[in-house]
Amino acid sequence: MSFLRRKSGPEELRDRVSDSLSAVSGGAHRDTLMKAALIAGGVAVLTAGSAAISSLRRRMEPSS
Repeated sequence: MSFLRRKSGPEELRDRVSDSLSAVSGGAHRDTLMKAALIAGGVAVLTAGSAAISSLRRRMEPSS
């Protein structure tokens, strides 16, 4: 009797992402998907950076 090998979190995530991309790529070109991913990543980075700067500014303000 052998036990089934469970995938770790990163392996399962990688498989899900690749499955999703292969399903979507039938209707779109790979370059288009890559550009969309880069734009979405850039927006996420800018949003996180803005939130971090706002948080730091609030901490540096004198307490009233």
